[in-house]
Amino acid sequence: MKWHHVQENWPAFYEAIQDKWPEVDEAELDEIDGEQRAFVAYLAEVTGQEPSEVRDELREWLAGEIPSDVVMDPIHDNHSIKLSSKYVNEGEDEYDDDARFGDDNEEPDDRD
Repeated sequence: MKWHHVQENWPAFYEAIQDKWPEVDEAELDEIDGEQRAFVAYLAEVTGQEPSEVRDELREWLAGEIPSDVVMDPIHDNHSIKLSSKYVNEGEDEYDDDARFGDDNEEPDDRD
C-alpha cells in the first residue's frame, strides 16, 4: 500500500497501527492526522528508535496489504477474499456467501 492510502483513511488504520506499534496513543494519532513526518517523529519518540529505523519499519509495514475494512471497492475486496482462501476449509468456496459462517453442506439450524 502507499502512504496516501493511509493518509486518506487515517482513522481506519488506527487498529492496524496499534497492532504494529502498541505504544501509540489514539489521542496522539488524532493530532497527527495522517501527516507522515509527524507520525515518524512520534513513533521515534514513543519507541526510542532513531527516525531512520522507524522509517524502515514503516516502509516494511506499508509493504503489507491494505486492511480489508479500510478500502471498499470490488477489486480490492475480491483480492482480499482470494488471499483469505488459505483459511477456508478444504471443499469450501471462499466466494460462497457464508452469512451464518457455517458449512455450506449442512442444513441451517432452525432453533433461532
